[in-house]
Amino acid sequence: MAARTTDTRSIRAPGIVLGVGLGGFVDGILLHQLLQWHHLLSSTDTDRVGVPTYPVDTVEGLQMNTLWDGLFHTVTWLAVLTGLGLLYGRVTRSRGRLWTSRALWGWILVGWGAFNLVEGVVDHHILGIHHVRGGPHQLWWDLGFLALGVVLIALGWLLQRNARVVDTTRSP
Repeated sequence: MAARTTDTRSIRAPGIVLGVGLGGFVDGILLHQLLQWHHLLSSTDTDRVGVPTYPVDTVEGLQMNTLWDGLFHTVTWLAVLTGLGLLYGRVTRSRGRLWTSRALWGWILVGWGAFNLVEGVVDHHILGIHHVRGGPHQLWWDLGFLALGVVLIALGWLLQRNARVVDTTRSP
């Protein structure tokens, strides 16, 4: 019979790093590619740091935005690989301890929310290099992106809070 403990901290780092990478992929695939609401440098005509302008309605501008989108996806891919490596390390050293999926998914949601907060504050508000959806209501889209980050962190934290680790080496 398996004994239960409440320690889910050992998969916190792998879950959060995975969440950062997967959240970046959701942003890149959904907002950059499928909906085509923005690219990484699509608001450089109004940015706050003096990046040269790369309009997405010119071939040269779209080429530069596609390059930077690719660099962004490379970083998110590396985050996913790092998270998988960390998770593999935790699982192989766990010696009979198994985490419920609530723990892992909870920390992944926390990581995704952290991605939204950091990316939203830095790129949308401080640098201004792009916005979730440009136009007259872009501030509301940017604030909604941040609010989604807060909600994801809260949901993830609540989800992992009640998760259990099953120790298959102990008796009840």
